[in-house]
Amino acid sequence: MSLEEERFRNGIARVEEALGYRFSDPMLPIQALTHRSFANENGVCGPDNERLEFLGDAVVELVVSERLFRMYPDMSEGELTRARASVVRTSSLALAAQRLDLGNVVRLGRGEEATGGRTKESVLANTVEALIGAVFFDAGFARAEAVTLNLLECRFAAPEELIQPAPKNRLQELLQARRQPGPRYVAVETNGPEHALHFAVDVFSGNRLLARGEGTSKKEATTAAAQAALVVLERERHTDKGSK
Repeated sequence: MSLEEERFRNGIARVEEALGYRFSDPMLPIQALTHRSFANENGVCGPDNERLEFLGDAVVELVVSERLFRMYPDMSEGELTRARASVVRTSSLALAAQRLDLGNVVRLGRGEEATGGRTKESVLANTVEALIGAVFFDAGFARAEAVTLNLLECRFAAPEELIQPAPKNRLQELLQARRQPGPRYVAVETNGPEHALHFAVDVFSGNRLLARGEGTSKKEATTAAAQAALVVLERERHTDKGSK
């Protein structure tokens, strides 16, 4: 066994300890922690983690939906939908990945590694979902549910925090309230290799540039731009108050 392989196996053991779950099928955590870029570059015999990610995504959605349904019996369907989106968003799953130290364990190709893949929220979030999918496949729903809730419990915040509209909707509403032109999003940059694209999006109100957002997808960059614009407008509001 090479030194690199030994480190990977030790990393899997640390992840299992942090999860509180030991896989009965030792191939499942290997698959869950193998990014497509590594498999493509190294000709790995066996699948990468994308199929397990697909499975884990469905498990997470169901677990979080049921927990919210039970916790908040007065929430409407729309509020539950927004609350679930808040809990399972990429940044939340990426934080869970950091708790498991997945950035130092996941196997990445050289190209993905060179573009900061170990700290990319999308890579980390997808790896968490793959691990949850692996637990489900290995031991069934009950164990996958326990692992999911343990990783995301801190995200089940107060109802008023969970049902906040998404940044794009909040920005739209704020600009309308101020009688300013609605937000207009412009993709200004796309670079990087196909498996690790990086996007930049500017958001305008009329001809005024409010902010720029970046991410590993156009959607992520657009959301980041809206969030940044909200910060700018909130800062301006406080400045205006202080000058009166």
